[in-house]
Order: sequence, then structure tokens, then C-alpha cells
Amino acid sequence: MSESTSNKNNANNPKIDTATLLIKCKDQAGIVQAVSEFIHRYGANIITLDQYSTAHEGGQYFMRLEFALAGLSDIIDNFQASFDHTVAKRYDMDWRLHNNAIKTKVGILVSKFDHALLDLLWRHQRGLLDCEISCVVSNHDDLRQAVENFGIPFHHVPVTKDNKAEAEEQIHQIMAGNDLLVLARYMQILSSDFVDRWPMQIINIHHSFLPAFVGADPYRQAFDKGVKLIGATAHYVTADLDQGPIIEQDVHRVTHRQGVAELRAIGRDVERNVLARAVNWHVQNRVIVAGNKTVVFS
Repeated sequence: MSESTSNKNNANNPKIDTATLLIKCKDQAGIVQAVSEFIHRYGANIITLDQYSTAHEGGQYFMRLEFALAGLSDIIDNFQASFDHTVAKRYDMDWRLHNNAIKTKVGILVSKFDHALLDLLWRHQRGLLDCEISCVVSNHDDLRQAVENFGIPFHHVPVTKDNKAEAEEQIHQIMAGNDLLVLARYMQILSSDFVDRWPMQIINIHHSFLPAFVGADPYRQAFDKGVKLIGATAHYVTADLDQGPIIEQDVHRVTHRQGVAELRAIGRDVERNVLARAVNWHVQNRVIVAGNKTVVFS
């Protein structure tokens, strides 16, 4: 086949793209039909459709829909404008459309603990995390070599009580262009000004001993108290410390036979798995925030 013939065939057969549509609105009759008919009019094929309503009548409605459409990337602006005018406004929808051909850009912040960070980088390298990790920022230089071994840029931004505002501005500039920030055990409290510039775009991971065991060495405190469960929580970051919408949690049962070191190791294992699931669900557009809760479509 000649090059000109190949180009002509490509023009006649545009690439089939997929997209994810997320919808939140008041539950009412006709939503599924209206969305499905709109998709059909564009000649798209629905791949998956998940929905949830908080009540049998008058509740809040959530939908996640994936569809395939040849040449979607070329017409996506028109598609969105038309959907907004003909469907979204009619049902007063809070909605967004993501072209799956465009990978979510993720920046990671970390301090000295490396378990959550290295797990994310390994999953990303193995193709298990469908995103683009743009860089890692740390307030310590300890993990530079480990990060650069994965071919990821590393930035050292020291943070002290005297330069916090300047450091956060530097971090904000480094992270500009990312769609999501992940706190992989970043042991600094972000200011409300910083968080406000990344609304529902920051995911944090922490042990689930809070608020019982605060401060240093929570696993020692947990051991002294004789806890029977160790857990972790991944959530979106808001101005209220550790109070943002929860995305994922998990626990591991322990006994009196396990010492502080083993409890800490179990906790870190739970943390890295919980964080990886939360990040993966976010980049796959499976999470819809509703107030201070989330709906996560599996």
C-alpha cells in the first residue's frame, strides 16, 4: 500500500477514542434516556454505564458513562457545548467529560517515608497506574536518587516556619499544569491558600488512628493502647485538616503478639495500597464528590 493510500484510509477511518462522562444532579425521570439519546445521535457506542441515586424519589443522582466515538478528539469541543445546551441545562447537571486519550498529569509530594511514593512509581512504571507522573517534590533531599532511578524529575523545596509561604508558592509553580497532587506521606500541613488553588485535586494518605493518636509515633501510642485494628484513609484535601471527602479506607487486624515495628510495617503496607487505589480511581474518573462524601464507581 502506498503512503498516499494509507493517509487517505486514515482520513476516511478516524481513530476511535473513548471518553468518560460524570454527572451529578437531582434525581428525576428521563435522565438516562436523554443522555443515551444524545450519545446515540453522535453515533457513539456506550461501553459502560453506572448509576446511583440516594433515594427512590427526589434524591441526588450520579452517573458514570464511558463511550467510544470515532474522531471524538476532533469534535470534543462541539460535543461538550451541544451536551451542555441540550441535556445538562435541562436537568441542571454538574458534569464533566474526560477524553481518555489524554492522561491525567500527577505530581507527588513526599518527605522522608518512601513506601507510598515508591509503590506509586513502581505501579506507574509497570503500567498499572494510567497517568503521567510529572515530578516529585520533597522538603528533604533524601529520596532524590530513588526517584531519579525511575526517570522522574525530583525537586527539593525546603520548608521552615519562616519560609512556608515562599516554599508553597515555589511548589505551586513547579506543579503548575498538573491535574492532581498526591501527598505520599508529605509531612507538612498545607495552608488553606494553597489548598484553595487545588480544589479536590489533592489526595492525602494517613493512618486511621486519628483523632485518637495524634502527634509523633502513633504506632507506639497504638501499641501501648492495645489496638486490634490498623488502618489507613485516603481522602481529598480541604482547608479542614484531615476532614476532606474520603475516597478509600482499609484495615488489618492485629493482636497483642505484634510489636511496634511490626505494627508500623503493617500500617505502611495498608497505606500504600489504599493510596494506590484512591489515585487509580481518581485518574480513571471513577470518583464524584458530593458535599463531604464521595461516590466511587467500581
